[in-house]
Parts: sequence; structure tokens; C-alpha cells
Amino acid sequence: MIYLLLSVLASTLIFVIFTLLGKYKINTLQAIVVNYFTAFATGVLSSKESLSVTEVINKDWFYGALFLGFLFIAIFNVMALTAQRNGLSVASVASKMSVVIPIIFGLYAYNESLSFIKTIGILLALFAVYLTSVKANSAKMNFKNLWLPVLLFFGSGIIDTSIKFIETTYVSENGIPLFSATIFSIAGTIGIVILSAKAIKGTLKLDYRSLLGGVILGIVNYYSIYMLLKALQVERFESSSIFTINNVAIVMLSTLIGLAFFKEKLSIKNWFGIATAILSIVLVTLA
Repeated sequence: MIYLLLSVLASTLIFVIFTLLGKYKINTLQAIVVNYFTAFATGVLSSKESLSVTEVINKDWFYGALFLGFLFIAIFNVMALTAQRNGLSVASVASKMSVVIPIIFGLYAYNESLSFIKTIGILLALFAVYLTSVKANSAKMNFKNLWLPVLLFFGSGIIDTSIKFIETTYVSENGIPLFSATIFSIAGTIGIVILSAKAIKGTLKLDYRSLLGGVILGIVNYYSIYMLLKALQVERFESSSIFTINNVAIVMLSTLIGLAFFKEKLSIKNWFGIATAILSIVLVTLA
């Protein structure tokens, strides 16, 4: 349970850091690229396995890590575009409601249990995510850009599902740091290509503040993935329970932090969502 709690805390801090980057107008893309290389370095330093490019390429999980690396940076940018064009609440709902994808996959692929209490807990969790995320002053849905939240929904769900499948099938218990580091290095390399293209076009303007923001984001980002993978390795917890508790707790904690530190206002609907989130976590945990 401690791994799950630390994963929730780290994932929530990512939203806080993104909020601060926007508040101080720090270049988000550059911070994201720095973040991935920082996360890569953190993973390498945490790994007990030897680092060799040849050995990494020959790992059973390498092509899965390559796929996830592309998804990581693509979905991060989709998340940013969704927040900018459709509103932060829409982005939050789309990314967290995607929990249904790994839940369904876990039930189908791993024959995980689906008791009455667990079913009620999962349904309440989805309802809680919606209620907690919707703000009274949020931007209205822009149907012209509806493809963005849809893409975010499926992209986030595929990432969670792929992480579970690859971790279960190919990654050893001591291989998590190197596996995570490889994903981040691939995402960072793609980011460098994007920034290089901007530099060639003459549209790149370096924001040196993004270095510090990226370093902090990278350390937190690495441990959000590492702790989630460690939580998924705990045999007494099923992945459907892990993903439900993880996503709902992140939304709930992010909302409370927004209230306490960023002067966000909560409606009665939001408070009801928080109460529903707590109930759903209790039901899924007991199930």
C-alpha cells in the first residue's frame, strides 16, 4: 500500500508542477524534454543492473519501452493542448476516466475478480472523477476540438494498460528502474528532435528557467512511474483495484491542493465528488 500512496503523491505533484510552470510562464515543452532526461538519469542511478545499450536493446521489454516512449511525449502534449483548447477540467476528466481501459483489460486478460462491491466501487470512482474535476468556472466544451479529449482518453488508457502488460510479462522485479529509464530516454530523445526542428525553423527560444522546472518534474515523474510499477507487483492487489484507487486518489488530492494552495473554489458538486471518491476507494479496497 505504501507504493500506491507514494505513486499518488508523486503523480499529484506532477499536476502541481505543471500548474506552477503555467503560472510563471515557463516553457512547458522545454521543461518536459529536460524532465525526461532527468527521469532517465534518476532511473540509471537507481538501477542495480549494468547499463549497456546493446543489453538494453536485447531486453524482452525494449520494444514495449520504445512504444511507451513515443506515447509518453505524445500524450503529454495532447494533455497540454486539451487543457488549453477545451479547459483544464475536460483534460482532467478525459485522462482519469481512461482508467476504465486498464480495468477492463485486467478483468479480461488476467481473470481478475469483479464482485458486486467492486463493481459499485469502480462505477462510483468514475462518477467521483467527473464530479471532482468539473469546475463552475471551467471552459465550455469546444466541440471543434473534441478529438483532443478523445485522443487523450484512449492514449492515457493505452499507456496504463501497456505498463501493466509489459511489467507483468517481461520486467523482472529488479528491472523496473532500467525499464523506466529506457522509456524516459526514448521520450526525451523524441523531444530533442522536436526542439531541433524548431531551432532549424528559427522558432526556438530557450527558456533557461525550464531547466530547473524540468529537473524537479523529472525526479517526481520517475518516481510516479516507479512506485506505480512496484504497486502493480504486489500480488494481493489486482490491477483493476490499483488503477481505480490510484486515479481517483490523484484527482481527489489534486482538487484539495488546488483549494488549499491555489485558491480554487469548490462547488457543492466538487465536495460531493470528494466524498464519493473516498467511498469508492474504501469499497474497492475492501473488495
